[in-house]
Amino acid sequence: MKMSTRLILVACLSLPFLAACQKEDTTAVVEEAPVAKPATNDENDWAAYLTDVVRRNVGDASSIYLYTLPAADSTDYEGEYERQLDKARTDVMRGGVQGTLLAYGSPDSAKSADLAVSSFEEAQPGSMNGVRVLFIGDAADSERVKEAVEPSGAAYQFVEAK
Repeated sequence: MKMSTRLILVACLSLPFLAACQKEDTTAVVEEAPVAKPATNDENDWAAYLTDVVRRNVGDASSIYLYTLPAADSTDYEGEYERQLDKARTDVMRGGVQGTLLAYGSPDSAKSADLAVSSFEEAQPGSMNGVRVLFIGDAADSERVKEAVEPSGAAYQFVEAK
């Protein structure tokens, strides 16, 4: 009798748990539409676009560095390019930390590719293992960035700006 009572008690206590396990999740996750590539060189629009692309491709990265350039016709463009290049080179020369994402993008894909390629010129082979490099730009610029990045050991990812 005690055994039957215990089995019935266990069965009664287990039913709510089993019912909860079998319940379907009816909440739908609504994903926001991607931000479209800006048709102008407006810095705010480009910042929103690049941030959205990085957010969608962040994966398991624990730290993110985004290297961007303004439009080529902006005030102090060359100065901004040099500052970003100096920062990117310093970050790359330091070596990579597992889970880091380095992202490059701007209204001028070729110049952004130049920035990425130049920042990896002095990288030591294998010094960026565990790091991922995301290049956001034109397909025509992707291969040269990939060739510059791969000797460092970083994983390369390309997202076409569109």
